[in-house]
Amino acid sequence: MHAVMERAAAEAQAMGSKDIEAEHLLLAVAREPEATTRELLDSAGLDYQTIKDALQSEFEQSLGAAGISVTDRDMLRPRRSIRRPSDAGASAKLVLERGMAAVGDKKDLRPAHILLGLLELKAGTVPRALALAGVDRDELKARTRAALPRAGR
Repeated sequence: MHAVMERAAAEAQAMGSKDIEAEHLLLAVAREPEATTRELLDSAGLDYQTIKDALQSEFEQSLGAAGISVTDRDMLRPRRSIRRPSDAGASAKLVLERGMAAVGDKKDLRPAHILLGLLELKAGTVPRALALAGVDRDELKARTRAALPRAGR
């Protein structure tokens, strides 16, 4: 799990965030080499770039909903943070909490548990981005639960 958190911190830094949030965990999980998680994401048509594009679309739609129109795409590009975030923000804490709820012991936490925690989110950037990507979250959640070891369900 340390590797996922490190990748999430790198994503947060690249996006100019001061904390690691759920979207950074999603991007980190998308880069996960572990076969089960890879297969789950692939089955939903998700890869790193698809998720990145969906997050960008979600950002643009959120701006539009707030009445903000940005015609200069360069204005939307994140500015890399100087400092690498080490703290989990509220959405990441919720994901980790929900992922941990699906596992008996913290040492058994796997990337698929984080994916499950992400899929459990009811509101926020990640659910909106996954909807924009055309993901059936309930179906992916069911497949993720089925793929977890018995003790981790």
